[in-house]
Amino acid sequence: MPHSHFLAPSRSPMALAVRRALGLSLSGALLGAPLVALAQDEVVESDTVVVVGTALKVAAPLVETPRPVSTVQREELEERNVQSLDETFRYRAGVLAGHYGADNDTDWFKVRGFDQSTYQDGLRIYRTGYYQWLPEPYGLESVDVFKGPSSILYGEAPAGGLINAVSKRPTSEPRGEVNLQVGNRQHRQLGVDTSGPLTESGDVRYRMVGMVKERDGDLDHTENERYYFAPSLEVDFSEDTSVTFLASIQKDDAIPTNPFKLTYGTVEDTPFGKVDPQTSYGEPDYDTNERTQASLGYELRHQLNDTWRFEQNLRYSHLDMDLRSTYISARQPGSDRLATRGLVYRDGEIDSWTMDNRLIGKWYTDRTENTLMIGLGYQDLGLEGQEADLFTFGDPIDIFDPQYGNYTPVTEDQLIEREIDKQQTGLYLQDQLRIDDRWVLLGSVRYDQAETDNVNRTTGTTQRADDDQVSWSGGVMYLGDHGINPYLSYTESFEPQASVDDDGRLYEPLEGEQWEAGVKVAPPGWDGYVTAAVFDLEQRNSLVTTGGGRQEQVGKQTSQGLELEGVGYLTDQLQLTAAYTYTDAEREGGERKSLIPRHQASTWLDYAFQEGALQGLKLGGGVRYIGESTYNDITVSDVTLVDAMASYDFAENWRAQLNVNNLTDKEYVASCDYWCYYGESRSVIGSLSYQW
Repeated sequence: MPHSHFLAPSRSPMALAVRRALGLSLSGALLGAPLVALAQDEVVESDTVVVVGTALKVAAPLVETPRPVSTVQREELEERNVQSLDETFRYRAGVLAGHYGADNDTDWFKVRGFDQSTYQDGLRIYRTGYYQWLPEPYGLESVDVFKGPSSILYGEAPAGGLINAVSKRPTSEPRGEVNLQVGNRQHRQLGVDTSGPLTESGDVRYRMVGMVKERDGDLDHTENERYYFAPSLEVDFSEDTSVTFLASIQKDDAIPTNPFKLTYGTVEDTPFGKVDPQTSYGEPDYDTNERTQASLGYELRHQLNDTWRFEQNLRYSHLDMDLRSTYISARQPGSDRLATRGLVYRDGEIDSWTMDNRLIGKWYTDRTENTLMIGLGYQDLGLEGQEADLFTFGDPIDIFDPQYGNYTPVTEDQLIEREIDKQQTGLYLQDQLRIDDRWVLLGSVRYDQAETDNVNRTTGTTQRADDDQVSWSGGVMYLGDHGINPYLSYTESFEPQASVDDDGRLYEPLEGEQWEAGVKVAPPGWDGYVTAAVFDLEQRNSLVTTGGGRQEQVGKQTSQGLELEGVGYLTDQLQLTAAYTYTDAEREGGERKSLIPRHQASTWLDYAFQEGALQGLKLGGGVRYIGESTYNDITVSDVTLVDAMASYDFAENWRAQLNVNNLTDKEYVASCDYWCYYGESRSVIGSLSYQW
């Protein structure tokens, strides 16, 4: 097992956290998480960066890598008390979240104006046909976002990029936590996290993470109850070989939140005023989202010799779901108060296998350092279940005073028996060459072969799609003086679709490409970083929501923009996180894309008192600005939101904390496409934790 190596004196934990953010971690996660071990064991510290894994699936400082990535570490997740994955990047550039309000059964992101895919520990999480796998934030060590096409190393991915959640890992030192939370919307949570060595030599280590929580949704008559348990075990079989076993099981029992509302009564005036943001148009006694998700896998690392090493990640996942979700559909013709509703029905399961194998070699000459990686990835998805998409369900509902119960439950003759099988194999090659410690040259190529079978057992019909794709990527960076590193990169993406249109036909694969130019700045001696990037991104075969909420596949969509991001300590006690995003996203024909604001900006300051009577107190606050967006001829106004936190460490091992999001309880429409969505109301959560 590798040990820690330091090139400079160690810093304070807070400083180290920021450097990791710059360090940029990908905490190995990406790689699958093998590199996850790096988050614990292989930390290489220079004057400004921490190496904990990279967007290249090899250990290298991301400030010296021509790929765009942002990361949020465990310390920040705890400081802002992140409750769902889509709250993670509120204070990072290039990511839009919360545009559908608070949803208790899905995480929603837009990255650079497009959808993204979600990974956990470097392996794909399947989210298809309303079957949603949801990582629990309490079980995560960090979360990373790759911006733009990323198929080169991670297989299928949409043009926006990918989110990679890194699970908590065993630690070499004994540690633990008990955490109790209460808050508004009947929030209650109890979490336990304990880890450490199991043997005297420390070659076997464990971690046990468990949590239970309940909370009402942001809409009336909605709620969710979750149970989560994640054990892990790390074994050093020799100095050259280690394996980390990861498992998790999570059960959700919810009345789903459907934030869909009509433009009429939200951004459009009515004779009866605006609808209440908390109004639900579901059926509380019928709607349900019962989900059980479980996974088991491992990460193997083996050093073959001084030049070559082998890494393998493997995971089996199972998702069982029973979903009945009623939503508002359209205004009833001739009525000022009534609207029709629809229903999404899913009752089935997904079984998936994902594997990634990598052979990595590194060698040197007097002027160069060369890192070659040869990889082979495999994904297998099997989906079986009953489904129905009813665009008319029950009687029309009064949008200002909804009365529930006027519906007929779905019958067997309305259900379709669906089976989808997909296999994808990807072979990839990447070479990174450093010359004179001044130039970094990066080149990658990947070949994917995907086969998808969509079987409608009700009608006895089968559709098959065979997709082959070659993807390319390249980049160049100059390592300048004073930690100023300009770069240029090109990347591509390829995403076969396992879902079907309203006629039961498989969608064509989504394809994307991106040019990006930027600079990463990490001055020696400063605990922080600043990045700036401009990009030009294009996606073909895009999926868009049309009238009635149906998804249709259209032509080219584009996005150009500018991103600025920085994290750093202004003093030993005062830390600043700031971001600005400009995104010009357009649909086919040059029309502006709905949902996507042109401007976003955020800043967060926190101050830790380290001496005197206030020692142990930490105060933080942030401001988030979300610019106006459009939908056809409708303009959704911009909004400024305020968040705040206070924590106090006392009695040696105790911490009390209060987090308030949307401090002023601002009522606002977050975005509109075919529907409109109110933003999340004020959230207040108090927590008490004991750590050892």
